[in-house]
Amino acid sequence: MPNGGQPTIVSIAARAGVSIASVSRVLNGQGARRDTTERVRRAAAELGYVPNAVARSLKGGRTRQLTFAMPDIGNPVYVAMVRAIQAVTKAAGYRLLLHSTDAVAEDELAVLRSLGDRTSDGLIICPIRITDEHIETLITAAGPVVVIGSLPPGVPVDSVRADSVAGAAIAVRHLHATGRRRIAFINGPSDTVPGHNRDEGYRTALAECGLTYDERLVVHTDFDIDSGAAAARRLLTEAPDAVFCANDQLALGAAHTLLARGLRIPEDVAVAGMDDSALAQAGWPPLTSVDLGSSERGRRAAELLLDRLENAAEPGSAPRTTTAPPRLVVRGSTAPATDPRSARSA
Repeated sequence: MPNGGQPTIVSIAARAGVSIASVSRVLNGQGARRDTTERVRRAAAELGYVPNAVARSLKGGRTRQLTFAMPDIGNPVYVAMVRAIQAVTKAAGYRLLLHSTDAVAEDELAVLRSLGDRTSDGLIICPIRITDEHIETLITAAGPVVVIGSLPPGVPVDSVRADSVAGAAIAVRHLHATGRRRIAFINGPSDTVPGHNRDEGYRTALAECGLTYDERLVVHTDFDIDSGAAAARRLLTEAPDAVFCANDQLALGAAHTLLARGLRIPEDVAVAGMDDSALAQAGWPPLTSVDLGSSERGRRAAELLLDRLENAAEPGSAPRTTTAPPRLVVRGSTAPATDPRSARSA
């Protein structure tokens, strides 16, 4: 065993030459083909596998625990999701375990694989990058998984996504409608799913508004306040009249830089964010932001996961995908360029 540890369902699957899901079904008495059952039991005996004592003591091997793995436990978006998920799972008699992955792929994969150890009955996860290894691990997970985020077509896993392409386009069109023409964009890393989708929405809306994409007005950075502030400093030389940010943390950081340089928001530069998190109303003027339904996505994800657990959906049955529509919440940070008054909240 790796590091001399206890054999797991993952190692049994490798020894038996079957899927992790097949091992899980055999060890939990859910039925499998006779030859598969024999191979799994033989591999388990050879490896000296001992089922988890907690799971073994519970009826049906259930822990009555679920896990929520998120990139950043300090991000208000994920705090909103936690509250919504816990409300649903607590009402159903489950405890919720929290895990912050820091958006590290190896950590996300480890959490997915840990379902084979039976310390949790199911997992809700928010990966911001989807690699081939993510897809393979999602498909072979030893328990039910729901992804909050976008998956490539054809991946047979339940998911709840935000339409951030449409959300970004809504924000840019709004800024254009207020009279702005040099609309800068502070985005997250381009190799992430949200970064890619928000870039697509930004470019689409610029074209619709008759504006030319200018790479000098675009900065890719991390999704946090300090990065937003630094990105805004870089953009000042390009004299934008609006800054659209890929989340509220970036927008709050950008606003801090603009105000520190003596610029007025929104009279000199309008600022808009995404997520409509608690941060959107934390500064002055309050931030225009695109509501991507964080709480709603958390609630739907929890309901999908519980449906898999409680209704015993057949392994391999059709995955369910649901989308939370975006909604623009207009506040004072994006008043029309021709009107010094702040826009009213919508």
